[in-house]
Order: sequence, then C-alpha cells, then structure tokens
Amino acid sequence: MSASIDDRRARFRELHAREQLFVIPNPWDAGSARLLASLGFEALATTSAGFAWSLGWLDQHVARYELVSHVAALAAATDLPLNVDSERCYPDEAGGVAETVALLDAAGADGFSIEDYDPATDRIDDIDVAAERVSVAAEAAHRPAHPLVLTGRAENHIRGVDDLDDTIERLIAYRDAGADVVYAPGLTELADIARVVQAVSMPVNVLALPAAPPIGELASVGVRRVSTGSLLARAAYGALVSGARELLADGTSRYAEIGSAQKDLRKAFA
Repeated sequence: MSASIDDRRARFRELHAREQLFVIPNPWDAGSARLLASLGFEALATTSAGFAWSLGWLDQHVARYELVSHVAALAAATDLPLNVDSERCYPDEAGGVAETVALLDAAGADGFSIEDYDPATDRIDDIDVAAERVSVAAEAAHRPAHPLVLTGRAENHIRGVDDLDDTIERLIAYRDAGADVVYAPGLTELADIARVVQAVSMPVNVLALPAAPPIGELASVGVRRVSTGSLLARAAYGALVSGARELLADGTSRYAEIGSAQKDLRKAFA
C-alpha cells in the first residue's frame, strides 16, 4: 500500500481528536480487510477471536509471533490505519509488554489495546497490576517519533462482572497510566455508556453488540469510536455453517443467493 506509517498514525490520531464518532470494523484476514476498506471505513482493527478462528483455534490461543505476522499482513493489505487487539500484550513472553509493543510497531500497527483479563486464572487482574501494565505499554507506545494509539480495556462486562463503578475506576486508572482511548466491551445501556464518557473525559470505544444503542445514539452521548469485535467474523462463519448445513440436509444452494456480489469482490481485490 502507498500510505506511509507516519501518515497512517497521524490520521489515526486525528480520528480520535475530532468531535465526531467513527466506526472501526474488525477484519480477520487480508481479504476481509480489503473488502471493508473498499466500503469506505476510515480505519480497521484486528479481532483476536476472529483471527484465532481463522487458524482453527479458540480465542486466547494465538502465539505472539503469529499475531505479529498477522498484523504485518493486514497493515500491508490496505492504506487504512490499523488498530490491534493484542489481548494482554503477552506479559509472560520474552521482553514482556514492552517487547510486544515494539514488535507491533515494527509490523506496521498504528494502535493497539491491552486488557485486564487473565485467561490463565479466568479472573480480572487487580486494578494496580493492570494499571502498571498499561503504564509500561504507554511508555513503549509513545516512544516512537509517531506514537501508537493505546487503548486501555476493562473486561468486566464480558467476563461476568456487572460492576459499572469498578469499570469506571479502572478506565480512569488506565487513562491516568497513559492510555489514549478507553474501552469497556459489553456495555449496552445508553445511560451507562454516557456515564463512562462523562467520567473519563477522553475518547471512548464501544462494542457494537446487537443489544447496544444505534450509532446515532452513541454519537449523541459523546462516544468517539465504535468497533465490531468478533461479530463480523462470527456472522461470516455463521453463513458458512448455515450454507453447509443446507447442502447436507436439503441438497440445495439457496445460501448462495445472499453471497457477496462479484462487483464488490472485484472492487476490493482488483
């Protein structure tokens, strides 16, 4: 792609600085990235779950070197800024969080996230531990001449912890530790989302769940960024499973009636 990393990072920061919501969908491979780019989105983000599924695994089972290779492929696929779902930033790998950030930087990422859920214990990290990890990530992210955008994630609401006060406390701690954006996936009530936006006074990302408010309502309370997480990948895999079951059960191919139009594929892949 022709856009330089400096240009892309500058554009990504501008998207967060302006007073306007933007949607950042989550492709899971180069093809889905190019399709989404061809539709007019302003930035893209990886999905840890969608990428893991493309390898035939469950989420949280991708090695760091595999993620870095994936990031390089998606960064090269389009001219759009690319944010990375980098889970906990691999604190137990060689060099820890700082080395993970350096590798993402070299692979062409324009931003990345770090979350506070530990799959090894199936628990949310203590807030002080999580904030310190955000601080390490922020120092590494902001070191390059053109810094990466760091998103601090509080995983409470997708991990069974329905405690908005704790979520807000965490997001404020991550902001103060150096995050540029904060994100609490799983929030669906507009009043809760508005409370988060008001409390943190910085760009907030919201996950576009089926039960979440429409994008226009999210914009009205000051949300800056809306992402799709693994939902687009799940929908695509759902279409595949549904079509395959139709073939097995009925011997028909009606599923193909709602496939991608050839003109859309030619536009994206030419």
